[in-house]
Amino acid sequence: MDEPKYDRRAKEAREERELAPYAMRSSRSAGRGSLEAADPLRTCWERDRDRIVHCTAFRRLMYKTQVFINRRGDHQRTRLSHSLEVHQVARSVGSALGLNEPLCEALALAHDIGHPPFGHRGEDALNELMGEHGGFRHNAQVLRVVDLLERRSPDYRGLNLTREVRESLLKHEKGADWPADLEPRPLHPWLEAQVVDLADSTAYNMHDIEDGIAAGMFTEEDIREHVALWSEAHEVVEERHPGFLKKTEDVNLRVKRVSNQLIKACINDLIETSGARIVAAGITRPQEARERRESLVAHGASVARGVAELSSFLWQRVYRHELLVEFSLYAREVLGALFCSYCDAPDAMSPWYRAWADEVGLERAVCDFLAGMTDRFAEQEFERLGGR
Repeated sequence: MDEPKYDRRAKEAREERELAPYAMRSSRSAGRGSLEAADPLRTCWERDRDRIVHCTAFRRLMYKTQVFINRRGDHQRTRLSHSLEVHQVARSVGSALGLNEPLCEALALAHDIGHPPFGHRGEDALNELMGEHGGFRHNAQVLRVVDLLERRSPDYRGLNLTREVRESLLKHEKGADWPADLEPRPLHPWLEAQVVDLADSTAYNMHDIEDGIAAGMFTEEDIREHVALWSEAHEVVEERHPGFLKKTEDVNLRVKRVSNQLIKACINDLIETSGARIVAAGITRPQEARERRESLVAHGASVARGVAELSSFLWQRVYRHELLVEFSLYAREVLGALFCSYCDAPDAMSPWYRAWADEVGLERAVCDFLAGMTDRFAEQEFERLGGR
């Protein structure tokens, strides 16, 4: 009987034939911390991707805040829906550039599993609470989750992911915080990781527009007046569907058509500009992208200015909105009360974390416990332990 045509070796051979010379090859991975036999059907990064999708931390993203706590409405983005949108953008850009898609997928799906409840407000609260104990950074927490906190095998801790995925998940960690086992720290990550970084910002800019309008933080007229990218996308939609934007009473459809055009323009520019930058740099090996002073995955000058303008608009109208200022205070109240309660009474935590405190110290174990919570579980615990 013939061997399967789509087993791991066949996939690795196809990577060698079809991917760009600067793309990562799974057959050349540096491997895992704990030795495992190769999977007969999946490449190493397909295996990493699947481990991430099936892990507990990934499922919890469904009930973790992106910007707005999800009990405010069923259509607000959560960490899970955001991660899936990043996954889609990363695949689109990565495949167009001839990069390794399963590596892009693994990084996109895992990039936010270190976020605590209540989004960036929760991150700020935990960082303050851990000020005398090493602080809290969600990128570093991603690595703690996949290396230490997830439990899938008695043979090793964590998910035992490949070095390439583990290193790429750190993204913006400073040299002083770079793990010793991942030295030397590169100037820039692999191109696949650079793609995911830009896919992340592209996705959250687009969905924060939609969610911001839905929440009444600003109007379509506001963003059209102050954000050139939105105005340009509006004009393209008007040209394609004459009269639709003025006549329709379906606000959701109107906003969706313009935002879809905007994200399409950003993705296309990202592909065209990055492809040109890679060619101009003469990159012929994956390692060369890591040794350069500048990131090669980027927007063109015009779109980059537009994205900066959009980001500034969202910062003023959404992230500094009074609703989110109140949310920050709420996150500090809930997480602060829980932190003190668990430090005073560790037995209130689950048994595994009580034992974990003996290894890493009480405060860090409490922080890990809190960071893994969903919004609703944190609120339930807050009420159970005497909160309002």
